[in-house]
Amino acid sequence: MALRLAFMGTPDFAVPTLAELLAQGHDIAAVYSQPPRPKGRGMEIEPGPVHTFAAAHGLPVRNPLSLKGADEQAQFAALDLDAAIVVAYGLLLPQAILDAPRLGCFNLHGSLLPRWRGAAPIQRAVMAGDAETGVMVMKMEAGLDTGPVLMAERTAVGRKTSGELTDELSRLGADLMVRALAALERGAVAEHPQSADGVTYARKISKDEARIDWSKSAAGIDCLIRGLSPWPGAWTEARGERLKVLYTEPAAGKGASGEVIGDDLTIACGEGALKLKRVQRAGSKVMSAEELLKGFALPQGAKLG
Repeated sequence: MALRLAFMGTPDFAVPTLAELLAQGHDIAAVYSQPPRPKGRGMEIEPGPVHTFAAAHGLPVRNPLSLKGADEQAQFAALDLDAAIVVAYGLLLPQAILDAPRLGCFNLHGSLLPRWRGAAPIQRAVMAGDAETGVMVMKMEAGLDTGPVLMAERTAVGRKTSGELTDELSRLGADLMVRALAALERGAVAEHPQSADGVTYARKISKDEARIDWSKSAAGIDCLIRGLSPWPGAWTEARGERLKVLYTEPAAGKGASGEVIGDDLTIACGEGALKLKRVQRAGSKVMSAEELLKGFALPQGAKLG
């Protein structure tokens, strides 16, 4: 059965869910997304991915700066919704918004709650070295990602980057959301309160934490690099310039922390070593270690950092 929905989301991660809701024939009464902002080198004002997708499919888009005002809340209530679907929207929903739809507001969250509540759950899971993560459909309440869970999908983290994991979870989440809505409408899904144990918070990623400290273990540095790839990108200094490191592999060898110990860009860490696989110089494209070394010599004995 088609439901009358509002969709609330902003980045690429949210687009597959909106696309799947449309494909399933749901009535999208309005799309809420963060206002267009300056982007790129030219700092031109551009709408976000959800806004762009919605406009291309003829859906009405709203870009409020806040949902706290009485007028915005009245306009939302006037949509006469069955439910609101929230995926990485970027604004907190006041209680008046949460209470307006007939069935409630439902969030697709990129972690296995209660682990990694908050802004950057996928990146934090990779950075922490978690073996497993997933997506959950949660009924929203006033607390930060504290609501009861309806359904979940799990996946192994393995050696994925946060970018690769984000793409995977966005696809899993889109399918999960439409299944959860169908079950919800049939009365065939139960709400499971989150455990009070194992709560962690995924604070927003800061560029200040992206600098690589080669005195740390290879395992820890590898998690940092994959967790920050592709954005903002972990970085080190090489020959006086900043070099982003976007992917590494564990390697054998010993040396001083940050020392180049192989002609294939193997770097010694405080414990273990890493082979650099994908890197990016300032103003250049992403390249392999082999491509970098053709025009940027880093012989054995050179130091990074």
